[in-house]
Amino acid sequence: MKLRLILLILALLSFLSASAGGYLYYASLKEAAFHEAERQSLNRLVAIKRNLSTFLSENVKPARVLAGMKEIREALARPDAASVAQANAMLDYFQKTLGVEVCYLMDRRGNTAASSNRHAPDSFVGVNFAFRPYFQQAISGAPSSYLALGITSKKRGAYYGHPVYGKKEAPLGVVVIKASIEHIEEELGADRDEIVMVTDPSGIIFISSRDDWLNHTIQQLSSERAAKIAQSVQFGVGPWPWMGLTLRGPHAAVDAAGEEYLMHQLELDSYPGWHVIHLKSLKAIAKTVSDPIMRITGHIILVLLLLIGLAVGILYRRASRELTRRQEAEMALRKSEERYRTLYKNTPAMLHSVDPSGSLLSVSDYWCEMLGYLREEVIGRNILEFHTEASRRYAEETVFPEFLHKGFVKDVSFQFVKKSGEIIDLLLSAFAERDDKGNIFRSLSVSIDVTEQLKAERALKQAQEELSSYSQDLERQIRKRSREIASILKYTPAVIYIKDRDGRYTLINPRFEKLFGLSQEEVRGKTDYDIFPKETADQLKANDSKVLATKVCQQVEEQIPQADGLHTYLSVKFPIYDDSRAISGLCAISTDITEVKKAQDQLRRLSGSIIAGQEKERTAIARELHDELGQMLTALRLDCVWLSERLKGRDAMAKGRASGMCSLIDKGIQDVREMAVRLRPGVLDRLGLEDALEWYTADFERRTGITCFFERDRVPAIPDNVATAAYRIAQEALTNVARHAGANLVNVMLQAQDGLLTLTVSDNGQGFDATKLTEEEGLGIAGMKERASLVGGELEVQPQARKGTDVYFKVPLL
Repeated sequence: MKLRLILLILALLSFLSASAGGYLYYASLKEAAFHEAERQSLNRLVAIKRNLSTFLSENVKPARVLAGMKEIREALARPDAASVAQANAMLDYFQKTLGVEVCYLMDRRGNTAASSNRHAPDSFVGVNFAFRPYFQQAISGAPSSYLALGITSKKRGAYYGHPVYGKKEAPLGVVVIKASIEHIEEELGADRDEIVMVTDPSGIIFISSRDDWLNHTIQQLSSERAAKIAQSVQFGVGPWPWMGLTLRGPHAAVDAAGEEYLMHQLELDSYPGWHVIHLKSLKAIAKTVSDPIMRITGHIILVLLLLIGLAVGILYRRASRELTRRQEAEMALRKSEERYRTLYKNTPAMLHSVDPSGSLLSVSDYWCEMLGYLREEVIGRNILEFHTEASRRYAEETVFPEFLHKGFVKDVSFQFVKKSGEIIDLLLSAFAERDDKGNIFRSLSVSIDVTEQLKAERALKQAQEELSSYSQDLERQIRKRSREIASILKYTPAVIYIKDRDGRYTLINPRFEKLFGLSQEEVRGKTDYDIFPKETADQLKANDSKVLATKVCQQVEEQIPQADGLHTYLSVKFPIYDDSRAISGLCAISTDITEVKKAQDQLRRLSGSIIAGQEKERTAIARELHDELGQMLTALRLDCVWLSERLKGRDAMAKGRASGMCSLIDKGIQDVREMAVRLRPGVLDRLGLEDALEWYTADFERRTGITCFFERDRVPAIPDNVATAAYRIAQEALTNVARHAGANLVNVMLQAQDGLLTLTVSDNGQGFDATKLTEEEGLGIAGMKERASLVGGELEVQPQARKGTDVYFKVPLL
């Protein structure tokens, strides 16, 4: 029993020893496998990071080169259709050459001016990206790289922005190259048992070998943090759900399904806060140990061989995969370098590289074309050989030391000498490339031909100087005219003011202030109703409204109350126009004609008295001629007839003399009657104006031989003074026609309508020029106007459009 027990115990101990040995062996194998997996994961992560850094930085230099293109700068400096078309062609060229998603150009406000996807439904042209950090960083002068979801295309991309400079230091805009993220994910090539992802500083998964984890977060976000991310629209507007991954240490994590992972992460170069995360399934790691052990059924050597073979196979497979990936990365790098060389040589810009001694290492085709050399003629020569003497000294003394100190220069003016001897002006920018020790081993320079631009600037400067001289002369004239106008406003006896369209005063002269006791500050902004009585304000407003409505100058008489009584002003009012030719207000110049009006009234009354006296005197003379002289001549004629009859048959000669005396006496009687009628026709007093005019026109036709028609139309009873004035005006008008018009037809019309008596005398003569009146004609017309004004009427003398002259007399019938 004891032996059995001992054997059992020994067997048990053997089993326990074997089990313990097996477990320890398995544990040691598992631990070794985990250490190996951890090392491989870290190496894998380093390789992935290197590849990602290579992919994410391959478009930095092309963006810098694209920003230096002349077409890009011209499209921002002078954004016309031609320059934008050239910029679009350049963007298309870079997009096709680089194989990127899109290249586009933004102005300094963030508006997309040109884009290689301008014909696509999701074109960027016209879209504003000023809120994007890559634009904000680049427009401030620093190149930028940015990972984000496209606002327009809704596609993930890597954005490379670079400032575009003009003549000034401030950027004109930003050029951007966007590369597709899907292409980078294809290059990752993760295994089935590993997960590779790239996260931003907030933990949002932007790149992942698992599609279902995209746009998720590796950690839960607070509502404030989520709102801030949504506001930036870097990854759209959300939501970004948590993927359920929980960290259990620095290198351990478990997902929502309970799967455990070995986790490593590294920060991406040039993207602060962004990490590349590598997850390796612990089950997959464990299987590399447990599965072989579970399948051990043979000799331990076979097991070891199998394990060694399996390990070698795994290692070989991983090494082959890593080697393949490295070869692919190197191939992509060579392609990128080849594209860069193609751009460098064929781009339409003057590009060249020099070593620290100044010897040319490479030049672009456009550089050779501009200077007229072949590439073989310039490679190896010192760059200073192509400078003018002044530019060479400037480069040696200033530019080269600054370049070696800072590592870059920007917008340096040089003069190069072409092979033909022609001198051209260039604007050069350059940056240095350094080796691992930080030493400069070559430079990359971009030169822009600004010869024509400098000529234009010199012409512009000359034009500006001429414009400045003209402006100064114009300012002197304006100051002189301003002083003259101010003196006129100050010392003129007339009242001058300006109002806006609403009738508010904006300016008054000192005369206005003195007469009405108001200052400029008190009047400004007020209307007539704030200053004058309502009746006066109504009168002024009506005249102002007429000027604003007709848009022409008006001359009106206005009654304005003052401290010493009511004054009459003759006001000239005219509209004022603004720069758009719209009426902005009116100006008035008012002259006090109160004393003139009083003198005119006195003169009018005196003239009326004189004319009335003349008419009385004419009536008396006509009566005396008719009654006294006429009777005497009649008696004398009777005596001559008696004497002629007495001498009949006695003395023929004496009888003939007597008969001749009778004829002379008859003519004298006729002349006396005509004089009496012209002085004061009796028919005017007995029968009225119509019959008097009818008689006078018939007599005018008889005396002058000029056909004269008289028409009348419903003429009522007319006051004596009006009838006398109308008769005298017609008499003077017909006299002027007979003396000066050379007419053969005269029309006289008398009519009354709407309480207005109108007399018209119209002839078909040669008419007259109002500026060439004879003294006699002028006095006759002035006399007619004076008679018309004395009875409250108006007289107009107008040349006809055809021939002849029209005389219009109009007077109201009270």
